[in-house]
This record gives sequence, structure tokens and C-alpha cells, in this order.
Amino acid sequence: MTRLRRVLERWRRSDVTVRDLPLGLLFLATLLLPSFHGTQIGTVPSRPFDATAVLTVALESLPLAVRRRWPALCLALVSLGFAVDQIRGYHSFANTALPIALLSAGAHLERHRRIAAVLFSLAYVPFAVALHRLRVGEPVSEFVTFYLAMALAWGIGSWLRSTRVTDAERRLRIAEDTRTAERTRIARELHDVVTHHVTAMVVQAEAARYLTASPERLDQSLTAVTDTGRRAITDLRHLLDLLNPDHGVQQGGEARTPPAGRLLTLVEQTRRAGQPVEFTEEGTPAESTGSAELVAYRVVQEALTNALKYAHGSRTSVRVRHARREITVEVSTDGDGSGSRTGSPGGSGRGLAGLRERVDVLGGDFTAAPGTTGGFVVRARIPAGVLS
Repeated sequence: MTRLRRVLERWRRSDVTVRDLPLGLLFLATLLLPSFHGTQIGTVPSRPFDATAVLTVALESLPLAVRRRWPALCLALVSLGFAVDQIRGYHSFANTALPIALLSAGAHLERHRRIAAVLFSLAYVPFAVALHRLRVGEPVSEFVTFYLAMALAWGIGSWLRSTRVTDAERRLRIAEDTRTAERTRIARELHDVVTHHVTAMVVQAEAARYLTASPERLDQSLTAVTDTGRRAITDLRHLLDLLNPDHGVQQGGEARTPPAGRLLTLVEQTRRAGQPVEFTEEGTPAESTGSAELVAYRVVQEALTNALKYAHGSRTSVRVRHARREITVEVSTDGDGSGSRTGSPGGSGRGLAGLRERVDVLGGDFTAAPGTTGGFVVRARIPAGVLS
């Protein structure tokens, strides 16, 4: 079976001329069966095969080897052979190659298709006139019927071509949509990872400028910056796995979804950046949450990043509740105006829009709006067990 598969694979990879040649040889082999008759137009009497008949059959058969590479040449040669076959009265079985040549031309001819169809139609007129004069009284309807049958073969080929082109365009469109979706996904992940860590590092570094008189606190602040940078590198490595065909699993078999406890680590990192954060987590995460756990992590991450940017120093509350079928996240900041924005980089709003898209894909709900008593509140209800 392995050898057979190799042979078939090698055959599929071979040139189309090589793959079409057996068809031409098959029609040529009908020379060994002279009693087999093909298409006959009119009543020209049949004659025995001679040397001219051999050349005629070869002219009708062998061009089929190039029916896909040079369909116009194939049609011209086969049509010429067919005309000689009918006028000389050989009526060989090889003349049935004409519909195949017409179908192939309709399916594979890329340029000057209309011109080829018009030339074929015009060439048929003197051919039909010559046959009609050979046998006076032959009904014209027979020639018209034959022409319509050959036109049908061309039409079937054109339909096959349009189907192939449509399918190719559909595949190209799907591939482009897939690439766009993947680029969007990577950009969204990059935004979530880089924005959060860089914001924390900027805030921590700005705070360190005012701690030169306290070496211990300065050392703690710089250590926090270092730790944040290491986490940024780790998360970026997670992100680069998306560019790998096996991006669902990292090296060593570790899943890309943040493991249990990462939310608490995220909160601690934000606290070290100078943001007072109250963290509450209720319930137990389900064994299989699909993409919900990752989306919940990104919601908390983006909300804390915005809190560092726009409400630095203000009290922030993070509540995460795990239910059987969903994860609920709520992140709020106080609006007492005591927060400082020193060193906060500006934002583009892309993060919240990306979160809304993530949650919508899973069929959940997402809101981000000012709180009733000031501040800002981000809420998300994320169905669990759904793969994005």
C-alpha cells in the first residue's frame, strides 16, 4: 500500500501533459479495432483504413495530451483530423475525441475565449458545405444538430471553468479572511500583553524616581520593574506561539491559557505598581472552561491597566465569580479624584473594543461605563465551555 501511495502521489505531481497522454494513446489504440465506428455526419460511404487513416487517427488522438496545457492547439488539430475523417469517410472511433477537445478548450482556455468560439463556428461552415456537396440532398438539420451538440460540449467545459474559478476565489477569500482574523487576534493579544506590562513598568519607574532617599524602597521598586519585565517576556513568548502551527500548546505541553492563580499574580503586580486593589474570587473554576478563563484574565488585565493609566492611586476593586456555566468579572475604580495620572501613557480605546469582541464571540455580555458614584466600572459575563 505504501508503494502504491508513492506511485499515485508521484503521478499526481507529474506534468499535466504526462497525465493526459494515456487518453490520447487510448484513442490511438482504436486503430487495432477498425470495426469500431465513431461519429458520422451525413451519408458519406465508409472506406477501409489506409496510411492516410493512420495519420488522421493520430491527428485526432495524440493532441489530447496537451488538452490542458495548450487547449486551443489541441482543439485545432483534433478538429482538422475530424474534418479529414468525415470527408474521407473513415468514420473511426477516434473522431469522438472532438467533444473532449471542445470540453477541454471550454474548461482550460484562459485567453481569447470568444475569438476561439467564433473561429470554430466559422470553420464549421465550409466543413458542413463540403460534406453537403459530397452527398446532395442531405438535410441541413443534421448539420445544425451536430453543431449544437458540439456547442453543448463547449458550454459544459465553460461551466466547469466558471465553477473552478468560483471555488478558487472562494478559497482565496477564506484564506484572506483567515489571515486577517489571525492578524487581528495577534494584534489584540499583543495589545493586552504589552500595554499592561509596559504601563506597570512606567508607573513603577516613575515612582522609583522619588525613592532615592530610601534605598530599601528603591530596591523594591526596581525589583518590581524587573519582575514585570520578566513577565512581559514570558507573555510575549506565549504570544509568539500563535505564529507556530502548534500554537495551541507551548513547548513542554503547557497550555496557552493562563494557569490557576495568575489572576492573583496580576493583582499583586498592579499593587506593586502603587495601585490599591481589593481582589475577591468566588467559586471554583470548572475543569473545562474553553476560552472563558483566558477572556476573563484579559478583561481583568485590561481593566487594571486602565486603572493604572487613568486612576493611579485610586482604590480599585476586582471581583471574579466562577459559576458552572459562566464566569462573571467586575472591575471598578473609585471616582474620588484622589488618583494621580503622573506618568500614565495615553490610550486609544482599542483594548476595550477588543475585549467586547472577545466576549461577544463567546456569546457573553460586556459593558464599560462610568459608575453611578463616579469612577469607572467594567463588567463581563463570559459563558464557560465555549471555544473561540
